[in-house]
Amino acid sequence: MRVIGVDPGTKSFDVIGLEDGKIKLDLTFPSEVVAQEPGKIVKAIEEFNADLIIGPSGYGVPLKHISELTERDRFEMTLVREDELKEIPVLIGLQKMVSEMAEKGMNVWFIPGVIHLPTVPEWRKYNKIDMGTADKMAITVLGIYDQAERLGIEYKDVSFVLLEVGFGYNYAGAVKGGKIVDGIGGTVFPGPAYVNSGALDGEVAYLLREIKKWHLFWGGATVIAANEILPPEEFAKRLDEEPFAKAWEAMKNGFLKAVASELAVVKEAKEIILSGRLMRIDELRKDVENLFEEHFGLPVVRQRGLEGMAKEAAQGSAIIADGLAGGQFKELVEHVEIKKSRGSVLDYVKLPLEV
Repeated sequence: MRVIGVDPGTKSFDVIGLEDGKIKLDLTFPSEVVAQEPGKIVKAIEEFNADLIIGPSGYGVPLKHISELTERDRFEMTLVREDELKEIPVLIGLQKMVSEMAEKGMNVWFIPGVIHLPTVPEWRKYNKIDMGTADKMAITVLGIYDQAERLGIEYKDVSFVLLEVGFGYNYAGAVKGGKIVDGIGGTVFPGPAYVNSGALDGEVAYLLREIKKWHLFWGGATVIAANEILPPEEFAKRLDEEPFAKAWEAMKNGFLKAVASELAVVKEAKEIILSGRLMRIDELRKDVENLFEEHFGLPVVRQRGLEGMAKEAAQGSAIIADGLAGGQFKELVEHVEIKKSRGSVLDYVKLPLEV
């Protein structure tokens, strides 16, 4: 059996193909390339002849086949108005990919974000949209598999807090009894991500007068330090310069607050798992490991996942695809209750929205 998982990232789209649970396809496409020529990534996926594909799901929808997607679903996957779409390559690429896959009649499924899961209590969802997009949910599922394998335990005994430090956004997720019970998404994360500003002060939002989508892709640590988006590897090499050191401290302060919040939800967490592009940079990851061990007294481990170079979210999506197709990860997918996902990302917002 062959399956594919796709992760639409701010910097790149990653594709993982599994055959009987083993990685057989591992590809990365810059988001700008997908925006300009979506046919390249769609062709690569099509040539793998997968039995089931997890498509680029954005903020997520309750588990749904591509043939069932409505215009409303497509909007909720990106939450961007048509006149602003051209400004954000990852969102252009996502929309174009979905359209091309639909035209080809491919067997593509779209997965939920954290907020859609029944395992997250409703009272944690009020006035939230971003509790973790679909790719963050997939990363957390990969974390459940990872801990169960490493510690030799059943899914019901898995418990951890996961911190994902990506290129665009950060995320912290809480897992209890092998189920996702909470999440702090990038746009409400307490402190700057690398590109995104993190939680936006309401007074700042008011003074901006009109929030544009591109505002959600600006204001983070690289902007604080250099007023431009630098490669994270260059940022890491300049931590001895004051602007970069201060920006990194701001990020770490956010990490502490987010992880502390999730540890309050999962008091019996066995460990803290680190994931994401910036945590592949040894200097940054070791600094975070030392910080967490000092403050929380828990083991801090790097997410292992499957073999391969593609981002963790693509691996998690591929695992979900395998489970939905009845493969070796079927038990895991059943346990996390993805099939019971429901509702809209907008269901719990109690403020007047213009959508």
